[in-house]
Amino acid sequence: MSLNRRTFIKNTALLLGSSLLPYTNLYSNSSKKQLGVCLVALGNYSSTILAPALQLTQHCRLTGIVTGTPSKIPVWQKKYGIPDKNVYSYDTMDRIANNPDIDVLYIVLPTGLHAKYAIKAANTGKHVWCEKPMAKTEEECLSIIKACHKNKVKLSIGYRMQHEPNTQQIIKWATTKPYGNIKTVNAEIGYNVRNPAKSWRLNSELGGGTMYDLGVYALNAARYATGEEPVSVIAEQMTTRPKIFTETDETTHFTLKFPSGIIAQGKTSVGHDMHQLRIDSDNGWYRLQPFSMYSGVQGETSDGKLLNVYIENQQAKQMDDDALSILNNTDVLVPGEEGMKDIRIVEAIYKSAKNKSIINLRS
Repeated sequence: MSLNRRTFIKNTALLLGSSLLPYTNLYSNSSKKQLGVCLVALGNYSSTILAPALQLTQHCRLTGIVTGTPSKIPVWQKKYGIPDKNVYSYDTMDRIANNPDIDVLYIVLPTGLHAKYAIKAANTGKHVWCEKPMAKTEEECLSIIKACHKNKVKLSIGYRMQHEPNTQQIIKWATTKPYGNIKTVNAEIGYNVRNPAKSWRLNSELGGGTMYDLGVYALNAARYATGEEPVSVIAEQMTTRPKIFTETDETTHFTLKFPSGIIAQGKTSVGHDMHQLRIDSDNGWYRLQPFSMYSGVQGETSDGKLLNVYIENQQAKQMDDDALSILNNTDVLVPGEEGMKDIRIVEAIYKSAKNKSIINLRS
């Protein structure tokens, strides 16, 4: 799908009917005010992805940190100019309630800790951004939603792909159906991780497991590509390295059936390389391959259209979109209810794989 610059611009303009502009110029109702964002946990995603992305945002900026590792504090302070008064531990983060420099708490902890600290964040009266997957269980998700409602703060889940323009085109086509009725969806995401590092991702109690870590991308894609909620699921899980994957899944395959009859096949693994979202319809097909890379998304259709709109930084756009929903008091793009829908199905996938049975999903 390589293409020269002229062809790229021509095809993208034809497809989207708009000029290619940096994403920060696409907002029509922006505000000069920036929201202060505090990152809760300073692991790899915060340090290598979110903090750098916050240097590119227009509507928010990094103003605080919460960490349980004191040695990280001077490094972050020097790099990002964070004052002592905006540095917290997990035990003191309730004091953020009185800090006007911080408007948003972004929960970037292991999945199994999301509910505890998202609720704690909501209780400070600050808005909550929670990384995906939202939590381990549907019950935990609901507790986060209730805490945010109680404290009258906005809650957004970090599904960056729903902010990405090529993905947004796929979402629109679920409704407009330019290639006729959708018949099947295939969503696969995986990497061949030869020597998995010992980390929380191999710890089931902390919310580890390939289905939680990667599989929610495929699951969420099956839902937004169809615009429907599945009525049943059947799944199987396997491993070729049982000495490593003693608590969590290495590979998960699931089949979703939707009300209209659409069948979606989903697969995720840390033993195989795969990265595709394909939708087959009555009169053609379209796909994104890869469909969730940080470096960009590429796609094509059966009649030669290209889905290759490029944005500088997906996480920066996600955070700017979420900041604007706060500044303009509008609905967030990916609310807690969206994250909870995925976790409800994830729980059913694990149950199906364990019991080797079809699980009917309640509406």
